[in-house]
Amino acid sequence: MNGIEININPVIFSVGSFELRWYSMAIMLGIVAAMFITVSESRRKGIPENEIFNLALWVVLAGMIGARVFHVIDQWSFYAENPSLIWQFQRGGLAIWGALVGGGLATVAYARAKHLPLAKLLDAMIPGVLVAQIIGRFGCIVNGDAYGGVTNLPWAFIYVNPGAMIPDYLRGVPTHPYPLYEIIWNGLALIGIWKLRSVFKKDGLVFLSYLPVYAMGRFLLTFVRQEKVWFWGLQEAQVIAIGIMVVSLGLLIYWIKKPDLLAGNDNESTAAD
Repeated sequence: MNGIEININPVIFSVGSFELRWYSMAIMLGIVAAMFITVSESRRKGIPENEIFNLALWVVLAGMIGARVFHVIDQWSFYAENPSLIWQFQRGGLAIWGALVGGGLATVAYARAKHLPLAKLLDAMIPGVLVAQIIGRFGCIVNGDAYGGVTNLPWAFIYVNPGAMIPDYLRGVPTHPYPLYEIIWNGLALIGIWKLRSVFKKDGLVFLSYLPVYAMGRFLLTFVRQEKVWFWGLQEAQVIAIGIMVVSLGLLIYWIKKPDLLAGNDNESTAAD
């Protein structure tokens, strides 16, 4: 049977009812990495680093809530029968689109409240966001909560650990290593964004370039993922990805021609009150 056997216990250790999982560890490491990269990028753009540390709390909180809400909606039939599991974040089940929406709204609100340049702030955050996504997917590899369909490819993942979150009918069966695919796509996107961030002359282009690139990858890669189909054979992530691609490409074209959409507070002081 072709494939790479994944036999790692998702739980690092447990004390009573408390569990520390590899998934939780990856999420925490991703957040820390994203914060420090964003601080570095913000300093380069003239945004006070203390504002990034203050913003981080709100972005993480809103992002986690958004990610969980999107996941629960997508898997409502399961959570309707198991409501006590809805807020057990540590077990896995965070939808990246929800995290981006929640974190994005928190960023917009904070920038408006503190009179920060929104376009510069969003651009500064994107490299860190991509790094966090990459690290987070490593947690998914162990957790088994982002699994692909059955395949005979030699790089297939075969989950055998009883603690993995993959459904029983796929346990011990070679499946597409979806987290690995997304790690590669996000890694390529990060390389491109990192190079272009110094080339772009207008603030906001990094952010508006990231959205369609990630959306396209998510749309294509999700064809090998096993999730609930919404309609037309498309899963939740794909439906959202189509909407994001259409809207972000439209905004990108508009922004290039008339760069005042995200600028909002760019002419105002970057210093907080």
